Amino acid sequence: MKLSRFARVRFTHAPTPLEPMANLSKQLGGPNLWVKRDDCTGLATGGNKTRKLEYLMGEALAQRADVVVTQGATQSNHARQTAAAAAKLGLACEILLEDRTGSTQDDYRRSGNVLLDRLFGASLQHVPGGTDMDAAMAARADELRAQGRRPYVIPGGGSNPVGALGYVTAALELAEQATVAGLDIDLLVTATGSTGTQAGLLAGLEGARCGIPVLGICVRAPRDVQEQKVHALAQRTAELLGVPGAVARDSVVANSDYVGAGYGIPTDGMLEAMELTARTEGIVLDPVYSGKAMAGLIDLVRRGELARHRNIVFLHTGGAAGLFGYVHAFAPRLGL
Repeated sequence: MKLSRFARVRFTHAPTPLEPMANLSKQLGGPNLWVKRDDCTGLATGGNKTRKLEYLMGEALAQRADVVVTQGATQSNHARQTAAAAAKLGLACEILLEDRTGSTQDDYRRSGNVLLDRLFGASLQHVPGGTDMDAAMAARADELRAQGRRPYVIPGGGSNPVGALGYVTAALELAEQATVAGLDIDLLVTATGSTGTQAGLLAGLEGARCGIPVLGICVRAPRDVQEQKVHALAQRTAELLGVPGAVARDSVVANSDYVGAGYGIPTDGMLEAMELTARTEGIVLDPVYSGKAMAGLIDLVRRGELARHRNIVFLHTGGAAGLFGYVHAFAPRLGL
């Protein structure tokens, strides 16, 4: 897999740390838990989208784009990091924010990632939940072209084969760190939403025959839908890398038991997981992705379903900035 042939802009503070979570492991009495700190990627408070944007923005510059167009939910981590990357490169940035949760809370609609989107100078358009976001972005791109602009459209979450290259890179980085540390990783756990992170990890790990299985904890879709989407993107990414067929369907595993009432809607398990991780490891998760993924990991450990594993790595996808859009959800629990 020759990643150097793809256009890339370096944003990530890499390699991100690989750290033991000894206190949380002891508290749960299960396998040894580790964390891959992709909340420390550096761009705009960090997060997993930074790695994807290295390749996406590289392609945008190669195409001489002068404006990027993307989309996400109101408290989108992807939107925040895209806005920051565009500002760093001197590109205009237009973001369509979909109201997926129906929340009318002031902190959700104005603070957290929304505040940072505006701070980075992005132009925001709020649209109703259920909008065809790909069609809306395409229409906006057509309008910009009619004005003589050169738009580059980035899918939600940066999740296409180009964006997934960021997590092929992360997979190889993690494998190297494990080798240096003498760490035999039995399982890698991560949140899975727009599919690019899990698909990229699988394309990298399976393509390089690293022997590290990946479990995605879903934040939105039912299991069968999510697994099909992840596999499709992983296959396309592997083809782009020149290793077609590297990702078998049975290597794609997702668990949708921890979504709760829907995307971006808090659950008791997420709230407890965020509090427990903060108070045992001093690590801040986010309410939408890493919080629900950690809730899943904690519950699976408590139920003994992961007892056969000795070393489990949790990929922290970042998103702590979004916590400030959810003060209302934590207020009763924390006495705010």
